[in-house]
Amino acid sequence: MRIEQLTFTRFIAAISIVIFHYGSGSSLFNNETVSFLFNQANIGVSYFYILSGFVMVIAYGNKNKIDSGLYLKNRLARIYPVYFLAIFLIIAIRLFKEIDYYNLLLNIFMFQTWIPEKALTINTPGWSISVELFFYILFPILLNYLYSKKSLSKISYIIISFWIISQVIHHLLIYKIIHIPYYNIVDLAYHPIMHLNQFLVGNLAGLFFINKLKEKQHNYFLIISVIILSIIILLKYPIGLNFHNGLLAILFVPLILFISLSNGYISKLTSKKPFVFLGEISFGIYILQAPVWIIFSDYRLNKYLGLDKNIDFTKAFFLRLVILIFLSIISYIYFEKPLRNKIKKVSLTKSEG
Repeated sequence: MRIEQLTFTRFIAAISIVIFHYGSGSSLFNNETVSFLFNQANIGVSYFYILSGFVMVIAYGNKNKIDSGLYLKNRLARIYPVYFLAIFLIIAIRLFKEIDYYNLLLNIFMFQTWIPEKALTINTPGWSISVELFFYILFPILLNYLYSKKSLSKISYIIISFWIISQVIHHLLIYKIIHIPYYNIVDLAYHPIMHLNQFLVGNLAGLFFINKLKEKQHNYFLIISVIILSIIILLKYPIGLNFHNGLLAILFVPLILFISLSNGYISKLTSKKPFVFLGEISFGIYILQAPVWIIFSDYRLNKYLGLDKNIDFTKAFFLRLVILIFLSIISYIYFEKPLRNKIKKVSLTKSEG
């Protein structure tokens, strides 16, 4: 099962994260009206994790067992080609000089988030893919030995309890009430275990969808609008809460569910091919943002186009964003998708043999 209207939300989240990383110098994003939104747009990663957990269950939740090896190959075929391309571009633009081979190996094997002070090395956004790999490895175990064996009520109890405990621990760490040896608070912000609750909550939402909700389609535009407004209010008035570790699941989960169930005009519009395509290239937008900003640096934009990094910041930002989207399209059509299909075809042939 594929829920097309959800795909476009990936594009929105990816663009928001790009603005979070590189747009703060523009008055469009850094003003009294909207700055609180874009200053916290890294919650888009939390949305990605919850959505990933939801989509995994939608795709595989009706199966009693999945082949872990084949599943992992297919998932890696989806993310690894463009993930590696981003690493290569960053190293290449630096002319392969001063390479820290330890960091490079950690990034190539997607292990950087497990090691203190290494999460943001090489390609900064790659940290979230290291976390995602952990989820991919864990999911067949969860499906084969928990989701297909236990009742929905018991699964709900386990996952919700884990989510609550995770939020408590996260805030105790944030406010330095507890401390974990060898890891500082920055390291823990990127550690896979600290984000597991989001993927699991997404799994739970997926299980509820396929078992209880999928036939209840309706136009939920008003409810979706209220949820989005609630997210905005929470970001505006966080009252000391930190949303980086999945606290917004209380709103992201119903948002995902109601978007999935909605059959109104907006949902039908975002299910059309152009919007779905933008969602499909969102991974490229996310993972290639750092290479684009490094390649099209302030120095190069000034030297070749006469753009001053202070006076022309907004122009430079949107120029890079257009280049990023264009590069993501090219990567998706001519690199990511063909290579993914080839890897899947080889895996399928071997499994049939």
